Amino acid sequence: MTDKAEKHPLSERPPKATPAESESPTPITPIGNSRLAEAIKHGGRIYQLMIDSVRDYAIFMLDPNGHVASWNRGAQRIKGYTANEIIGQHFSVFYPHADVAAQKPQRELAIATAEGRFEEEAVRIRKDGSAFWANVAISAVRDDDGTLVGFAKVTRDLSERRTAQERELADARRLAESEAANSAKSEFLTTMSHELRTPLNAIGGYTDLLSLGLGGPITSQQIDFLERIRRSQQHLMGIISDLLNFSRIEAGNLTYTIEPLLLDHVIEIVITLAEPIAAAGSVLLRRDKSANNAAAAADRTKVEQILLNVLTNAIKFTRPGGSVTVQTSVTAETASIAVVDTGAGIPKEKLEAIFEPFVQLGRSLSSAHEGMGLGLSISRDLARAMGGDLTVASVPGTGSTFTLTLPRSSEI
Repeated sequence: MTDKAEKHPLSERPPKATPAESESPTPITPIGNSRLAEAIKHGGRIYQLMIDSVRDYAIFMLDPNGHVASWNRGAQRIKGYTANEIIGQHFSVFYPHADVAAQKPQRELAIATAEGRFEEEAVRIRKDGSAFWANVAISAVRDDDGTLVGFAKVTRDLSERRTAQERELADARRLAESEAANSAKSEFLTTMSHELRTPLNAIGGYTDLLSLGLGGPITSQQIDFLERIRRSQQHLMGIISDLLNFSRIEAGNLTYTIEPLLLDHVIEIVITLAEPIAAAGSVLLRRDKSANNAAAAADRTKVEQILLNVLTNAIKFTRPGGSVTVQTSVTAETASIAVVDTGAGIPKEKLEAIFEPFVQLGRSLSSAHEGMGLGLSISRDLARAMGGDLTVASVPGTGSTFTLTLPRSSEI
């Protein structure tokens, strides 16, 4: 029968057995029999106050066999044990069961004894059983004659830092996957564009030849059929162009030539292109010259593309007999083009959704509103890339106002 273990001079308790020790008995030397208690005592009260004041690090001492001999407030905050609960227990209680079974705690003490120090980042266990990621440093403590009196152990909770690192890695991985997907998509759309444009251009060319009578006389009914073919060909070409533009914008492959630009000149060009569409739909197209000589710093081609898209959309969603008006305005910093229609309007909850890719209000299998729902998305992206924006205000049943705002130029 063994003698009763001496009481630890700090805790007045003998070392406590842990579940791991009951499975794999470890020789226990009472902490009071080691020189560690004396070493801690010689540190004095100032040393104890200094260690105890540290809250962000668990700082405590182990005896040569790995039993906890001291405990600071940082250790209690990080690991959850009070000093009364933990002093005297083997430090293996802080390790996952698999590590304890593999005798990892003992190996770490052996390394610290042989090399003077052991450090790692790994999982540790709190009192409540929860795991956390920790930086752990174990340093051998020896007296003047080199005798091992115990170990100083410092643990820092790195859970937040590790979570942030894992989030950054996940974000980087998603970005890389997104860029790879965008690159593949762009390549696919470019190839598809080439493959589709070639036969569509041939269809358009032969339609023109037939319309000119080069294949022989044609009837009025055949002329009507040829015009339908031409419109369908142009519609498909427009869809392909939208898909390509959308892909290029997402991939950041579009370039912009920013220069002083008179908005009146752009409006004149675009209205000329849109007039046949308005006439076909019995919609009155008007130009309000309330702010002549409004100048913007922008890419002319991109502004024409945005305005043509917004204008044709307004005509398309305006009932016969209605009107679409183009206005310009300026402020000290901006120059704007507004397209005001008397159409059906847009519900308040849909005002932002219409700028999302592939969203088209009122679309159905029987809808007369053609397109992929990319025009407004592309237009807003182009406007923002030039330092401006494309916004909308609307009253259902009354109409909508789309406003293209661009940085103002003072060079014209």
